[in-house]
Amino acid sequence: MSTTTTRPYRIDGLQFNNWSEKIFRQMRKGEVDAVHVTIAYHENLREMIHVMEKWNRRFERFPELIFHGRTGDDVRLARDTGRTAIFFGFQNPSPIEDDIGLVEIVHTLGVRFMQLTYNNQSLLATGCYESEDSGITRMGREVIKEMNRVGLVIDMSHSSQRSTLQAAELSGRPIVVSHANPAAWEPARRNKSEAVLRALSESGGMFGFSLYPHHLKNKSDCTLESFCTMVARTAEITGVNCLGIGSDLCQDQPDSVVDWMRAGRYTKGVDFGEGSRTQPGFPAMPVWFRDNRDFANIEIGLRSAGFSLQEVGLIMGENWLRFFDESFGQKSATTTKSDEITSAK
Repeated sequence: MSTTTTRPYRIDGLQFNNWSEKIFRQMRKGEVDAVHVTIAYHENLREMIHVMEKWNRRFERFPELIFHGRTGDDVRLARDTGRTAIFFGFQNPSPIEDDIGLVEIVHTLGVRFMQLTYNNQSLLATGCYESEDSGITRMGREVIKEMNRVGLVIDMSHSSQRSTLQAAELSGRPIVVSHANPAAWEPARRNKSEAVLRALSESGGMFGFSLYPHHLKNKSDCTLESFCTMVARTAEITGVNCLGIGSDLCQDQPDSVVDWMRAGRYTKGVDFGEGSRTQPGFPAMPVWFRDNRDFANIEIGLRSAGFSLQEVGLIMGENWLRFFDESFGQKSATTTKSDEITSAK
């Protein structure tokens, strides 16, 4: 049953903006209750902490607009006080370096999501751009158990097919794909197969639909009707309860940031990633979703695509809120699926 009274909760499963007061005020104008923000792509622990320091200064400077979210109740507090709760996440496991003990440390510092890989092979898993898909590594299996224990959510948005399916199987807690779309609708390397969609649904995970143009049919010219019809077709496969928004909004970022996102330090060249070699930078957003002020357009589009008011509420934020409630705390039991699988071999 939907808990909404006047409008749905609005929770965005992923943004990486060039953060400013302007964007924070747009969040408030768009009545966005919570956003999962990327604080690491290729940063090591110390570099990531420096990013956290910047966020602490933002929280201090704009307390009437934003604050650091750690639990589902912080989303409710944000709505009650007219603010946006900011949840921290990594798009790569680089901040834990090669030390499993840092999993609990970063969770204690307030991180709530960590991707097991960003496009390339990591110490934990295979990325979606690798030609050989070897899946979850030995260290990855151990880190999954530790993430389960402390309440750090496993995000497989940039991971390969085998890694993603293995993570869903091995994890004792539901995993997420925070920002992607179905590959059957738009065959970008980052978009996910029906097998992944079903695995997320069956395990209680979450799938956040991306608004990043390289993940959309017809890129920047994607229509609201096409996007919402895609959401409706996905719901026919998975049901509504595992679906949310993960816009992947990268507002006001210079193109130099794309180079850092895609290439980091692994190459001396340029990794063009998902997109044309003639357009390596950030593409224009669709006209119906320019920034955080446009979430209401998605709600209108979902209603036109046949979703009920209750279903729109679930997709716009209430599914994410339930997932936050269930996923961010420590787990008392230490046994996970990966333990069970290992002992059965």
